[in-house]
Amino acid sequence: MPDPRLERPFDNRFKQRLNRDELQIGIWSNACSNLVAELLSYVGFDWVLVDGEHAPYDLAEMIGQMQAFAGSPTALIVRPAWNDPVLVKRLLDAGFHNFLIPFVQTADEARAAVAAVRYPPQGVRGVSVGSRSSAFGMVPDYWKRIGDHIGMTVQIENVVGLSNLESIAAVEGVDGVFIGPNDLAASLGHIVDTGHPEVQDVIEKVPATCRRFGKAAGILAANPEEAKRYVDWGYTFVGVGSDLGLLKGAAIKAAQAIPRPER
Repeated sequence: MPDPRLERPFDNRFKQRLNRDELQIGIWSNACSNLVAELLSYVGFDWVLVDGEHAPYDLAEMIGQMQAFAGSPTALIVRPAWNDPVLVKRLLDAGFHNFLIPFVQTADEARAAVAAVRYPPQGVRGVSVGSRSSAFGMVPDYWKRIGDHIGMTVQIENVVGLSNLESIAAVEGVDGVFIGPNDLAASLGHIVDTGHPEVQDVIEKVPATCRRFGKAAGILAANPEEAKRYVDWGYTFVGVGSDLGLLKGAAIKAAQAIPRPER
């Protein structure tokens, strides 16, 4: 009997739902912990993002994250450190099928991101016939079929990218455009102030533009209340904080819960 696991690379439900513009709520994973990843695989998020840009993950740790999610309905997304085909190739061969590419500023950069996840002649992905992504070469026709099943979202993080939003959203192969609110706020002159009215005004307008091109709009919120506002504005790919952020908040609350005499 064929092993059903060999069809998993072609069942990218996150990408399918992204293209249907269905609401998907997720969380950032920065803890670099397989145990935390396994916990997150049970709690009901639609997706969890493994952050290879700002968290100190190495590739082996990222593979451990995927193993912790084996059998979970929650999708894993990876954000590489940069829009670099070599970095993307390694993550593809490791087994990731959903990508968030940081700091995309132009349509050409978006096209380069798409090319990095496609085999020639459509793209530039290097061919390995025995990597983990193809179950070490045992997935039938992996190399001919997989290009259509890789989820590709690109991240706009500054005013240059924002000015090119329409041309970026128009790129074939891009499934969604994700706003990085902290970097965008800094680019607008309001560092660490995503709630500034100018920043919020810009953020509010993005989903309508993306939708004109049939693309989902995504964003990272600091808390559930902010996330609800973004959903009301039309965002359907929404992150609600991070695992370390939740731990930090809960730890501070617990540490301060019982008054103690001054020492």
